[in-house]
Amino acid sequence: MSDFTHFDESGRAHMVDVGDKPSTRRRAVAEGKISMNAATLKLIHSGGHKKGDVIGIARIAGIMAAKRTAELIPLCHPLALTKVAIECEINEKDNQVSCRATVETVGQTGVEMEALTAVQITLLTIYDMCKAVDRGMTMSDIRLVEKAGGKSGLWLRD
Repeated sequence: MSDFTHFDESGRAHMVDVGDKPSTRRRAVAEGKISMNAATLKLIHSGGHKKGDVIGIARIAGIMAAKRTAELIPLCHPLALTKVAIECEINEKDNQVSCRATVETVGQTGVEMEALTAVQITLLTIYDMCKAVDRGMTMSDIRLVEKAGGKSGLWLRD
């Protein structure tokens, strides 16, 4: 189990000690998408949904989720985030909304989990707001696309 940092030498789960690591600027970008019926996407795009601005509300939910990641994922460190940006793009051709979250901090550990959490909650909020008209929506391709900072430096998805 030595390859997994969240386990000690006895195999017990623990929170990684980052106290001796230097603070560096850290950034993570994650993405995902939600597919739906054309009529549902049209409601979102036109602003005609009776619950209001679906994308705007989902964006706020994603930002809030990034800030609370440590409360959701047991071994994550609470972080002082310096930036959370959520971009949503409507793709009428494929009846999808794509989401991209960029999260930054200056600290001793990375923000990959915060970026991934932001994407998931943004997409879940879209689902929640639209489920009355389309229960068959599907979230997919949630993934990290970039990570920068810390000892391992820059990582980019191929």
